[in-house]
Amino acid sequence: MASNTASAAQRLRALLQRDGLLIAPGAYDCIGARVIEQADFAAVYMTGAGTAATLGYPDYGLVTMSEMAENAGRLAAAVRVPVIADADTGYGNELNVTRTVREYERRGVAGLHIEDQGFPKKCGHLDNKTVIPLDDYLAKIRAAAAAKADPDFLLIARTDARAVVGFDEAVRRMNAALAAGADMAFLEAPQTREEVEAVPKLVRGPCLLNVVSGGKTPVLDLADAERLGFKLAILPGILFQTAMDAFDMALAEVKTRRRHPEMKVSLKEKFRRVGAEEWDTLRDRFKTPAAERAAE
Repeated sequence: MASNTASAAQRLRALLQRDGLLIAPGAYDCIGARVIEQADFAAVYMTGAGTAATLGYPDYGLVTMSEMAENAGRLAAAVRVPVIADADTGYGNELNVTRTVREYERRGVAGLHIEDQGFPKKCGHLDNKTVIPLDDYLAKIRAAAAAKADPDFLLIARTDARAVVGFDEAVRRMNAALAAGADMAFLEAPQTREEVEAVPKLVRGPCLLNVVSGGKTPVLDLADAERLGFKLAILPGILFQTAMDAFDMALAEVKTRRRHPEMKVSLKEKFRRVGAEEWDTLRDRFKTPAAERAAE
């Protein structure tokens, strides 16, 4: 994959400096990342829930840092647009967070988010979560900020405090995390339209909106999110949930009608969209031209 002169983190920062909302649909593998790029989105989000699912697990904190970082690196290598990745809790204390930032950054990821959940963590839209003390969380944020090799690497602080100790405490935690060195605030799972609208007003810095179908947060039109002042919207489950629906339908047709469903994407197009043309060019590039073979 050809690289740009600017780092992925620098390109992400440039996108966020523009007016309006940056939309990053969620991918869990390289197919999804390429499809997002081909749909002309300017950034990709690596979903932690989707990554866990590819390994056969629910989003219950069962996936390790190295497994997450490896997947994030694969996505970053597959596309030219910046990749923002879920880094769960940072996988431990401030020492683990330091290594997490270094590992993600080394793999070409443009930014990540770290949350304040206790361990084991779970999807932010599920019940029965815990959060760690604010002082412990701020130590992680300070460590993450200090660990960055590229100052443009985007550090997003996420809080799950809304479901545990209330909206006001979640806002307080986001402002404290921004003061401790985070670049963006991710207040997870506000529960009403009024709370969603209040986030960019009360949080003193750029804000991320997590758009989850069927989750605790009312799903806003992205134009509304932009008008409210959010700078980044992630759609973690858009391909994951769509894929599961499509899988079910295709397999049901095989099961009930005993036939292979008609495919909308041809075999040739399927391979083209995952880079066949680039590799075909390389195949031909290194062959000895016919004229040279004849002269030997």
